[in-house]
Amino acid sequence: MFRYFLHRLLWSVPTVFLVAVGVFALIRLIPGDPALLVLGDRATPETLSALRLQLGLDRSLPIQFILWLKNALHGDLGQSILTGDPVLPLIIERFQVSFEIILPAVALAGLLAVPLGTIAARWQNGAIDVVTVAGATLLLSVPTFWMGLLLLLLFGMRLGWFPIVGYVSISDDWIAGLIYLVMPISTLVIHEVGSVIRMVRASTLEVLRLDYVTHARAKGLSETQVLLHHVFRNAFGPTWTLLGLILGNLLGGIAIVETIFTIPGLGRLLVDAIFARDYPVIQGCLLCISLFYVAVNLAIDFVYPFFDPRVAVS
Repeated sequence: MFRYFLHRLLWSVPTVFLVAVGVFALIRLIPGDPALLVLGDRATPETLSALRLQLGLDRSLPIQFILWLKNALHGDLGQSILTGDPVLPLIIERFQVSFEIILPAVALAGLLAVPLGTIAARWQNGAIDVVTVAGATLLLSVPTFWMGLLLLLLFGMRLGWFPIVGYVSISDDWIAGLIYLVMPISTLVIHEVGSVIRMVRASTLEVLRLDYVTHARAKGLSETQVLLHHVFRNAFGPTWTLLGLILGNLLGGIAIVETIFTIPGLGRLLVDAIFARDYPVIQGCLLCISLFYVAVNLAIDFVYPFFDPRVAVS
């Protein structure tokens, strides 16, 4: 198993390097002069030259990349052009806000979807299965922004149960913080639970057809014992992978939800930086989101052998 962990860890190194190259190249592919886009048409040659020097645009692209990568390895992602603040502390602060939303959303989606998907597979083609699959398909069909607007309209404006604008940190006031996070988390849970239900159902149906499940039933075990002790562990592996992918995807796609509910998270920071042409912040956000996605996938690989020991042996 140690060789398996070491192999996965070593493969993550070139992945991280390619991610850094991709983020750097993506920013450089944006048309126009970054300094001119930031300062505007009325900028003087002196101010343009000073900003190009500050951003390192006066050097060749390979040198720019090497210097940027060297600084990034030391935790220096530059300074925001708009505010002058260091980028890394700003990203960490906003990342904590986003993580307060996506982590509970993924956990709740898993807690709801795993039993529902298992029950649907157990009574395949029955009324419970049909209703569950239809509901999951319906939830998948509703866009996240539309679901957020519906919740905002119903529970925020019509019923007045939750605030519709603003944000309170859980560290400052955990009760008020939870109230402000109810609708954003619910939006993500409602959307993601459908895909997890379908995955759990498909994985459980596949395992239920295996010979060792038939043997367990022939030994006289109850259906509950078969599901808990023989089916769940082998069926949960693909679901665990999907949950990890959802966790990584949500950090990159949470900007819509944070914009709807005015949550000052990482996605909102990225959107604001794009509108303000704040290139160091854009570059830092994209890098951190990509690295988080790689880290989540690496964590999934590390945990997977505990669900399927054959993976560590192969």
